[in-house]
Amino acid sequence: MSEQHPQTTGRLYGVGLGPGDPSLMTLRAVEVIAAADVVAYHSARHGRSIARSIAERHLRPDHIEERLVYPVTTETTDHPGGYRAAMEEFYEEAAARLAAHLDAGRTVAVLAEGDPLFYSSYMHMHKRLSHRYPTEVVPGVTSVSAAAARLGEPLVEAEEVLTILPGTLPEEELAARLASTDSAVVMKLGRTFPAVRGALERAGRLQEARYVERATMSGERTGRLADVDPESVPYFSVAVLPSRIGTEPAPAASGEVVVVGLGPAGPLWLTPEARGALAAAQDVVGYSTYVDRVPVRPGQRRHASDNKVESERAEFALDLARQGRRVAVVSSGDPGVFAMATAVLEVASEDPYREIPVRVVPGMTAAHAAAARAGAPLGHDYAVVSLSDRLKPWEVIAERLRAAAAADLVLALYNPGSRSRIWQVGKARDLLLEHRAPDTPVVLARDVGGPEESVRIVRLGELDPEQVDMRTLLIIGSTQTRAVRRGADGAEEIAWTPRRYPER
Repeated sequence: MSEQHPQTTGRLYGVGLGPGDPSLMTLRAVEVIAAADVVAYHSARHGRSIARSIAERHLRPDHIEERLVYPVTTETTDHPGGYRAAMEEFYEEAAARLAAHLDAGRTVAVLAEGDPLFYSSYMHMHKRLSHRYPTEVVPGVTSVSAAAARLGEPLVEAEEVLTILPGTLPEEELAARLASTDSAVVMKLGRTFPAVRGALERAGRLQEARYVERATMSGERTGRLADVDPESVPYFSVAVLPSRIGTEPAPAASGEVVVVGLGPAGPLWLTPEARGALAAAQDVVGYSTYVDRVPVRPGQRRHASDNKVESERAEFALDLARQGRRVAVVSSGDPGVFAMATAVLEVASEDPYREIPVRVVPGMTAAHAAAARAGAPLGHDYAVVSLSDRLKPWEVIAERLRAAAAADLVLALYNPGSRSRIWQVGKARDLLLEHRAPDTPVVLARDVGGPEESVRIVRLGELDPEQVDMRTLLIIGSTQTRAVRRGADGAEEIAWTPRRYPER
């Protein structure tokens, strides 16, 4: 209920009527309508009002009825300000009409299908009047709840996330959101239906989708969304992705392997495409630390292994795909940067795996995440080098470091050290000092995005190998990279590399 107002005015009610069946109106809604002096409702220019038809049995002959007729719905308008201006003018005029009743001391009940504060036209009256008059909003059963009830399928369970979307969003945006959520309801279909169907297909979720038309009303229709004729879809219909709990992931037409980049840390770094690929997988394969970062889904198999068996892991995933399974192989960061995409594709290029579909879903790289935390040290040309000599000899690493340093490239150094490998950082520092000044900025980024995140800027001549471990990424500046202190007390230090390079 809103703040108190002088009782010389009438009271405004936003009355939720539920999804369409008059028997689903709440007792409070019936009480408010019975006691109201004025009953207001929106309608199109043809004059029919769904809201009025739901509440009709509770209307009295002495009720003052205010029919708020939209000047435009889906057609074009000749208003000089276009559709938005025409609607704003209409809402202002409608609010003024209701305000006149309220000023005269009359109680006004504005009827709203569903819930008054859920995609309802009542909200436009509420925003214009509730701060001026005593106001109560009477909640109603939403079309979302009605659709789930009519389907007879759970909408969300346990820790699942429900996303509610308007079908008017661009198809690409819809696809991204549908791919990354558990359950979903898409409102406002009608002419948006082809784009919504396309988004569901792009998100790989069309076969899960259900269709509900005019839930609880006459002419109700439910079924698989993929079977619906787009020409038959009215505005009062929704698309539903029900709960996945207790259901197996949809079987694949044929097996495939999707190599998924998880980003450098937790869920904030995961792309919608990656979320969708993980949710659609029947099997998740990867290094145990990375598999643990994937949310557990009912019916989904998880296969964790040691970090040093990449080829065996890739072969195992491809064997699952040969059996018709949809497999996600997970990597930290981007799977194509010192990670599992190469291992999978190497095995997939040999018999008997050549025919197995393999896709790579990119992820945020550790280098880009570290650079963003430090400022913009990768603002110009840069090279990425792994200091690990497990798969290539140190002589090759040293040669590449010299070449990059001689070319004055910023360097992002992966895998700088571990418990059994502690000398490479010192060797790399000494080598780079042959080409860089001792005061060259160096970013030490450890556990970026994780609970132990630490990002510091030191100078190349002061770089201490003891402060670097396998969870640290180094960014070595070029001759042009700058480190600057900012803020009133200079507490923040950032590094950035200019996009322009001086002429020689």
